[in-house]
Amino acid sequence: MLELAVIERAAQRLHDHVLRTPCVASRTLSDITGAQVFLKFENLQFTASFKERGACNKLSQLSEQERARGVIAMSAGNHAQGVAYHAQRLGIRAVIVMPCFTPGVKIERTRGFDAEIVLHGNTLDEARSHALVLAEQQKLVFVHPYDDPDIVAGQGTVALEMLTDVPDLDTLIVAIGGGGLIAGMAVAARAIKPGIEIIGVQTTRFPAMVNAIKGTHYPQGNSSIAEGIAVGTPGQLPQAIIKALVNDLLLVDEGDIEQAIVMLLEVEKTLVEGAGAAGLAALLKFTDRFKGKKVGLVLSGGNIDPLLLAAIIERGMVRAGRLARLKVSARDVPGTLALITATVASAGANINEVHHQRAFTTLAAQNVEIELVIQTRGPHHITDVLAALAQAGLQAQLVL
Repeated sequence: MLELAVIERAAQRLHDHVLRTPCVASRTLSDITGAQVFLKFENLQFTASFKERGACNKLSQLSEQERARGVIAMSAGNHAQGVAYHAQRLGIRAVIVMPCFTPGVKIERTRGFDAEIVLHGNTLDEARSHALVLAEQQKLVFVHPYDDPDIVAGQGTVALEMLTDVPDLDTLIVAIGGGGLIAGMAVAARAIKPGIEIIGVQTTRFPAMVNAIKGTHYPQGNSSIAEGIAVGTPGQLPQAIIKALVNDLLLVDEGDIEQAIVMLLEVEKTLVEGAGAAGLAALLKFTDRFKGKKVGLVLSGGNIDPLLLAAIIERGMVRAGRLARLKVSARDVPGTLALITATVASAGANINEVHHQRAFTTLAAQNVEIELVIQTRGPHHITDVLAALAQAGLQAQLVL
């Protein structure tokens, strides 16, 4: 078991090498959830992730002989960038094994730190196995992303900073992949404030730590929007710490995380990846549990694929009723399409897409089915648009 003094020494090593990120209150999220919400912006780190902390702490303690040999790591992206960046800064060769599903933005950013990239396997476990083989073959120092006391100690500095900035926090909600972040934070937070509540969050698609701690047998999926915590095998060291010091573990769905990403974009004007939004997703899903408490959330990373982000934003607009699909049936005569678009425009909605369907429909041959994707101000506005179309003598319905 780690001790607070080890994490405090790690904080001294990180000084001037890792950003001391802000931990500030969010008035809007507090109003929405009924808790006093404080956000720790680890997505503002140079590599946009807390993973820098553990990597810097580990690499800065290597001997001259180990530095000369070089290091190897396996990661879906954030640990890779942290290791690559600090290895470059310290003049150490770095080889990074990444699973094939790793977002392109993370691969290119890691390569930008002069790391040697090896894409291998469809899971983190497969990447880890290959990294261990390469470490043996090339005599490289293996830098584990979470099952290493130096890594865990570095991640624990997040809690030191949060409780310095907001000493009266009641609860910490932290995403769990392999468990390095929450383990380090739990050691620090429990030592500083023994009565603090510490809650871990995993996705329903990757509940490995929940299964290990609670003895459940939830099935494991193949992919998650939160690829940073899509870990199939939890770390042994973090698991022991979590079992001893963490109060509870919660599961969130993919849709919960999507909602949290969009909310952070809209409310806080900050970009987070799926893993970085997991804490807020849990707070939104289990609001009654945290009402009235001072809750600290770690926005653990901000590396997200732009195409994935675009899809999440669109899906979020659909859930909010600000993007809707309508199906309009009408006589196939000149001027019908013009009438439909004019009616939608007069109701104050904007048309994104129009699909004019004659062949693939069960309507009479002289009729046409037109599908519209429209931008609206919300569910009530959709109702207004449907009413306007009906008043114009058109049959229209919302397609879910």
